[in-house]
Amino acid sequence: MTLSATSNAPAAPRSQRSILRTIASLLPYLWPQGEPIARLRVVTALVFLVLAKIATVWVPIVYSRAVDALAPKAGQAAAMIVVPAALILAYGVLRVMAAGFGELRDAVFAAVQQRTVRRVARQTFEHVHRLSLRFHLDRQTGGLSRAIERGTTGIESVLRLAVFNILPTLFEVLMVTAILWAVFDWRFALLTFVAVGLYIGFTLTFTNWRVRFRRTMNETDSEAQSKAVDSLLNYETVKYFGNEAHESRRFDEALARYERAAVKSQVTLNMLNLGQAAIIATGLALVMLMAADGVKSGAMTVGKFVLVNTYLMQLYQPLNFLGFVYREIKQGLVDMEQMFRLLNVPQEIADRPGAPPLVVRRGEVRFDHVHFGYRPDREILKGVDFVVPAGGKLAIVGPTGAGKSTISRLLFRFYDTTEGQIRIDGQDISAVTQDSLRAAIGVVPQDTVLFNDTIRYNIAYGRPGASQAEIEAAARSAQVHDFVLRLPDGYATRVGERGLKLSGGEKQRVAIARTILKNPRILILDEATSALDTRTEQDIQTALRAVAEDRTTLVIAHRLSTVVDADEILVLNEGQVAERGTHAQLLAKGGLYARMWMLQAEHPDAALDPVSALVAG
Repeated sequence: MTLSATSNAPAAPRSQRSILRTIASLLPYLWPQGEPIARLRVVTALVFLVLAKIATVWVPIVYSRAVDALAPKAGQAAAMIVVPAALILAYGVLRVMAAGFGELRDAVFAAVQQRTVRRVARQTFEHVHRLSLRFHLDRQTGGLSRAIERGTTGIESVLRLAVFNILPTLFEVLMVTAILWAVFDWRFALLTFVAVGLYIGFTLTFTNWRVRFRRTMNETDSEAQSKAVDSLLNYETVKYFGNEAHESRRFDEALARYERAAVKSQVTLNMLNLGQAAIIATGLALVMLMAADGVKSGAMTVGKFVLVNTYLMQLYQPLNFLGFVYREIKQGLVDMEQMFRLLNVPQEIADRPGAPPLVVRRGEVRFDHVHFGYRPDREILKGVDFVVPAGGKLAIVGPTGAGKSTISRLLFRFYDTTEGQIRIDGQDISAVTQDSLRAAIGVVPQDTVLFNDTIRYNIAYGRPGASQAEIEAAARSAQVHDFVLRLPDGYATRVGERGLKLSGGEKQRVAIARTILKNPRILILDEATSALDTRTEQDIQTALRAVAEDRTTLVIAHRLSTVVDADEILVLNEGQVAERGTHAQLLAKGGLYARMWMLQAEHPDAALDPVSALVAG
């Protein structure tokens, strides 16, 4: 088992894909449309495969004739024997050809194999990115990555072993059987064919029974990886509560289940190897006895006895390897199952056929009677209506669970509404392409997560390919440029896992710079300062006001002091708009917003969610 940041296989239906269905999913990648060079490589590799096996089958024939030529004839002195130089030379050439064609086959097919692995991995990666937020919230990211990792390794194994081991071996078995029938008689061919058939049948049956242990190993391996990565990502939380022993116990329990499955897998492997050896040894002994009897009776020469022995020994090696190959292929197919299941997961949020791009002329945002629930039995938004004029600023406040962040997720189209419409400049966002929609919207979230890379990379993520001058200009607007210059490595400073080497305020400034660089027409500030202290919040608010200038802005906030300058404030409660108006109008009403304002004025640092406190009594 390896410990990495890829863990926990995604939940999947218990029904397993059939072997044929999994292989059928792979075939289009081996014979790609519109790529004649790739197809030519496949055909060339198969030609080399056949030539290699033909040369391999001729080796024992030439060898046996050389033996007969060297064997003394009746009445011939040993000193008068002529060395069959031509046969010996042909023997050497055939062995070189068998090895050479095999190497050429591998060399030609290598590009096809690696391109197939790359395409499947990339397609799966892109497909996972297209899946809905609901899918990702139900899965653990490490498990998705683990499934892709194991799946690509499985594809590599299947292509390498099936195409260049199983098929050539079966081809060789058929040719050897035909030759034995032609050179000797049907008994030799039948006995050889029966021995090989028993071997293959035993291997397939036993391996099919063993595959469940591999699946159990995969599941327990993913579980252990999930617990390990989850614990390490939450290192500080583990330390806060002193739960190192608890985390170690959870990890060890998963390792123990993996251990039991691995032991069962190894023991059954030993049983399989023993059965295979017994079948091969029995078949070899019976054929050799028949050949020896033929030599004794004079019906066969010593060269033919050697021919039979050489053929069987030549078959023994690939057949002995065939068991390992088949096991690896079966395990590879099991590993491929999860990845191909991921490819078959439908997109919950998909563009309509022929959907046009969003055209943002002014940037007006309108919610018309929007209903939404993450589950059918629990509705979050219950008929929300509002308009954010082009260039205007709308603030949404309310208790936890009122639906504030849900509004931003619906606008970004992580989910589709269950009822009602969301429009930007009169265009229904469900009718335009998601790429164009998201290109028009910038988000500064509460929990800023940065990539484990440099500050330059994280700012440039807003517009990959931006110049250094553009990156620095965005950093100045976000008031982070001077801070970066004070760092020893400047913009090349690495921020650590999830940006943990930076403070909360520094991460927020980097996130703001990233959004400035994206230059969106519509801006969502999703509780962007709720986790910061008052002084840092004031600095960040200055940067945010610069970002929001001349942009349509939607602010989701806990601290009411951050939204007093909004053109309109909505107070959400239980999925509905309880109050709306400007800051002054809402204070004059003396309603829920006014009480919230008074509560925060009395406890500015403690009452981060005053509505929740009021609703609770």
